[in-house]
Amino acid sequence: MLKRILVLDDNQDILDIIKEALSYEKFEVNITQDSENIMETIQSYKPDLIMLDYKLSGPHGDDICRQIKVNPHFFNTPVIICSAYINQNAGLSACGCDALIAKPFGLEELMDKVNGLITA
Repeated sequence: MLKRILVLDDNQDILDIIKEALSYEKFEVNITQDSENIMETIQSYKPDLIMLDYKLSGPHGDDICRQIKVNPHFFNTPVIICSAYINQNAGLSACGCDALIAKPFGLEELMDKVNGLITA
């Protein structure tokens, strides 16, 4: 059974690239731009890993991560936050995420982080 990854970003180009890269590596990938209903999406999709953009038009990735980490059904689900603002927001890891990726990132870095968390 393929491991499931849910990716939330407000940039469709980034979503398309990440989906193609992760699908090529034999992951089942669900992409979305809908941060308002992300908890419902997580509930129905039941991902093995969640990737969140930090700066979203709705709730930011760190707020969503906090919601995930207090949810008794998903608190163990690894969360990666991707952001161009990592250096400007030193407290970003305080939200409980399992990894941070600075944008722009390479696909090799992406795969290293995903494989390190999803197979652990």
